[in-house]
Parts: sequence; structure tokens; C-alpha cells
Amino acid sequence: MHSNVIRSILFILLFIFCLATPARSADSLNYRAFCFYYNWYGSKAIDNKNYHWSHPVMPQNDKDTTKTMFEGNGDIGANFYPQSGEYSSADPVVIDKHLSQIASAGIGVIAVTWLGKDDYTYRSVRPILDAAQRYHVKVCFQIEPVVRKTIFTTKDAIAFLIDQFGHHPAFYRNEVTGRPIFFIYDSYMIPANHWAQILSDSVHYSIRHTSHDADIVGLWVNKGDEQFFIDGSFDGMYTYFASSGFTYGSTPANWKEMQLWAKKHNKIFIPSVGPGYNDNRIRPWNRSNTKFRLKGKYYDQMFASALSADLKMIGITSFNEWHEGTQIEPSVPYNFKGFIYEDYSPLSPDYYLKRTKYWLSGFN
Repeated sequence: MHSNVIRSILFILLFIFCLATPARSADSLNYRAFCFYYNWYGSKAIDNKNYHWSHPVMPQNDKDTTKTMFEGNGDIGANFYPQSGEYSSADPVVIDKHLSQIASAGIGVIAVTWLGKDDYTYRSVRPILDAAQRYHVKVCFQIEPVVRKTIFTTKDAIAFLIDQFGHHPAFYRNEVTGRPIFFIYDSYMIPANHWAQILSDSVHYSIRHTSHDADIVGLWVNKGDEQFFIDGSFDGMYTYFASSGFTYGSTPANWKEMQLWAKKHNKIFIPSVGPGYNDNRIRPWNRSNTKFRLKGKYYDQMFASALSADLKMIGITSFNEWHEGTQIEPSVPYNFKGFIYEDYSPLSPDYYLKRTKYWLSGFN
């Protein structure tokens, strides 16, 4: 029987099972916790290409002529290997499994990476929203640099996402402001006075007081970025990176001070915790920022710092960024031609999902 026919039958059976099995209650989820979710993986069986499992070694600079390529099919350019194998982000069976795992961890919101409506990742968005609805999870978006080229392409992306998905029951809206939220990765690449053209009240082509108004959250990297967020009329800031000490913003010791500043200026502050960081297979020149998991202690330390900073919202980096080793998705032992992938041993494959649930239950 053709593999696609088998997969269709499995999805129908899964759908029937979902109807017969009550999803987790919304009361068990924390809607102030945002987990970054990557829908950019592909498989030859479903997508005709091993998207992102096939990955180049990234050059350090313009003079770096490195051409090494991880081809996938066991060789994925990561230090850990997924329990689900090299899946497709467009596979409805995988999507449902992921949303079930996310809900089991108590995560209320996922921030899906947005690469544009013309990108192959687009076809996974609605199935993600539909699965999220089944598990009472909400969905927002992180707008990536390929879309965020100018303030106007960013504005167009925000408008498209709200128009296309804003009426979906799983589309996230801030319970305080009533607005969607968008994370803008590397927002500092565009000057603050440009951002103000679409984010301030005084410009006629601003998104403010329109159907596309939203909470726009920029990336806080350096100490001194505060003025950028004021001048750019941002609604908030996030830190994203899971490597403590990599940036001022990603360093938990600074979060209490950053939260106080955000509160004083009526801004949303969403720092990110993570279980570790290791991208040395695709960025071998970045080993200084590696953070080992320490059998879960690194994750515990970041969460404990977050709780002590009196935060209102928190980010989790990430559910499945395998190439940077920040994933909380289950991992298993794997050996490819002598390369032995790490795993969470002696912890269980789903340890980080359970530990996330533990910490989020205390994040009130």
C-alpha cells in the first residue's frame, strides 16, 4: 500500500481517537508562557525534500569558505536526535503529537516561526491552528528576517496573518490588551525611527487603532536598547536566546532590572528560558556560547531566575530548534556512522516536557 494512503488512514484513526478522547482542559495550561515552535522541517515522503534536516555548516563571516553539508537521513547537523525521527512539520500526525506534548507541558501559547505565505512552511499553519484548538493551545507568530526586511514588509505580514487567521479560535489575543502578539526577530536591524512609522499613534499609515493593531515585541539584546523600544513605539521586548551570558538580555541576572524598567514604561517583557544551548555542529566557531544541560539543572536555574524576577510572561526557547540544541521535544539515543548523538539520559525522553509542567505550575 502506498505510504501516503497509509498515512491518511492513520490520520483518520487519530482524528477519531481525538474525538473520543477529551483534550486537556484549558485550566491546565498557562497562557502567559510562550514556547517558540519551528514548522520548517520537511521529509522526502511528504515534502519531496528533507527541509532543515538537511542543513549547511554556517560560515562565520564573509571570508569563511566552509561548504560542509549535513544531508539528513540520520545526519542532521544537531547534537541530539528527535524521538519522532526526521519528521515533516506538515504531517498532521506529527502536528497533533506535538500539540499534545505541548499541552502536556502546560504551555498555553506557541510562537510559530513565520517565513511568509510563499514559503513551504505556510501549508502547515492552518493544521497547527486546528490541532492547537483541539488541545486548547493558542498560536501567535515570530516574524523572521526573510519577512522582516523593511517596516512595510513587516506590516504586510502582520496584516496578512490577522486577516487570514485572526478569526480562528486558536489565534492568540492578549487577555489584557485584547490584541494579537507578534515577536519580531532581530528587530534592531531596522532603525527605531522607521519602526515608529508603523507603531506610533501619530502616523497615518500606522497599525494603531486599525484592525491590524497588535502587541509588537522586539528583541532586547544589549543594555542600552531601552531607548530603541521607546523611540520605536514597541509594546514590549523579548530575549529569545537560551544561552545565558550570550547577550545582556539572555542573562537571567539582568531580568529583575529589565522587568522593573518594562513595568515603569508600561511595556511587556518576555525573557526566555531554555534547557541548554549547543549549535557547534552547524556553527563550530560558536562553542563559547554552548550551555550544557547538566541533567536538567541548567533549565531549573533559568526557570528559578525567571520566577524570582516577578515576571508577568515568560518565553521558552524552544520546543524543537534541534540545530541549536534548545529543544524540549523528546530525544532518543542514535548512532549515525560512528557519530553518537546525545540524549537526555539518565533522564527520560520526555523529561523536559514534565519539568516545564512543574515550573509553569508555579508561575502564577
